[in-house]
Amino acid sequence: MANWTFLENSTSENISDILMEDIPHENVFILPWWKQTLWSLVFGGMVLVATGGNLIVIWIVLAHKQMRTVTNYFLVNLSLADTMVSTLNVIFNFTYMLNTDWPFGWAYCKISNFIAIVSVSASVFTLMAISIDRYMAIMHPLKPRMSRMTTLIITLCIWVAGSLLSLPNLLYSTTITEMFSNGDYRIICFMVWPDGYSNVSYTEYIYNVVILVLTYMLPITSMTYTYFRVGRELWGSQSIGECTEKQLEAVRSKRKIVKMMIVVVFIFAVCWLPYHIYFLLAHHHPEIISSDYVQHIYLAIYWLAMSNSMYNPIIYCWMNSRFRQGFKKVFLMCFCAKKTNSMRLYEQRHHATGHYSCSEPYAYTKVTFNGNANVTLHTVTETLNGSGSFSTPILPPKLVDKKEELSNV
Repeated sequence: MANWTFLENSTSENISDILMEDIPHENVFILPWWKQTLWSLVFGGMVLVATGGNLIVIWIVLAHKQMRTVTNYFLVNLSLADTMVSTLNVIFNFTYMLNTDWPFGWAYCKISNFIAIVSVSASVFTLMAISIDRYMAIMHPLKPRMSRMTTLIITLCIWVAGSLLSLPNLLYSTTITEMFSNGDYRIICFMVWPDGYSNVSYTEYIYNVVILVLTYMLPITSMTYTYFRVGRELWGSQSIGECTEKQLEAVRSKRKIVKMMIVVVFIFAVCWLPYHIYFLLAHHHPEIISSDYVQHIYLAIYWLAMSNSMYNPIIYCWMNSRFRQGFKKVFLMCFCAKKTNSMRLYEQRHHATGHYSCSEPYAYTKVTFNGNANVTLHTVTETLNGSGSFSTPILPPKLVDKKEELSNV
């Protein structure tokens, strides 16, 4: 296996005796350039869509007063967590996984691993908060709704709980250097637990099981129950008497929100299931870590899990008319800004290369007079009593004489 030596800035000198007998000849994890290009395009597209989409969602809610509801505040928190995933974690982890070399230093190794669990925990706990809010609003409509202060307190508790759950990543993450017999080396960012290093420690296995239960199984079970009860209430129950149009519209609006959140939860469950299964299998079957295609398999599993952060804005735009209008407004603003910049550039170039300003409407206008060849008319702008301006064509000398002759007839 590998010969491990710690970096100078590592704080885990007590495990410097982790040395392997067999030293690899070279780094076999470096992918060919074309495979690196393909994976870079796949991950780059995901990061771009996730970051841009979630920032737009945050802007839509915070910039429009009618969008500031309890559910939408939670969606802002969800978008913030997803943005953290795509910008502060995915970019760095993908670079690391591409060549299994960590060039970002010992400190950010801890921060990156910490952010990974914090953001995921914040996302799933926010989804749970939304499901509970929907449950209370529909199943107990007479009870008072959450206030803005209550929403902020719950959001703060979500991040505190996520930080506590991710604290081991901050404490036990470190970097080590693996040397190769040809003189090359690579830096590895991983976790070293009190009872051993990653993939060997039983403590890490227990930690992964806790993460699986608290950030996947428990939330999925809770949200399945709440949305099942809500769905049965909205689609299964029959109201007594005749409903007014306003009541029907309120029911339709609630159904749309519930359907949207059910899709969000379903996508979350599908995206994260292979990721959790992989770590459990890696502990019970360590040989899969050294298989031939494990790098591509893990990249695919990791991309699927992280891509969950880009689906939510797409779902909002698809299933919610207000978010759809907000996205259209943003894209229209970008298009108009691009068009305005293009027109401004055109005007600057035209002014630099011509003798007349674009504001002169008749400049270089061609006319035909008495069958003669086209003659150019130039214009000037005159002001009447300072109240406005108009453009008067300045006739060439020949046309002026001809005009006088006609006026004398």
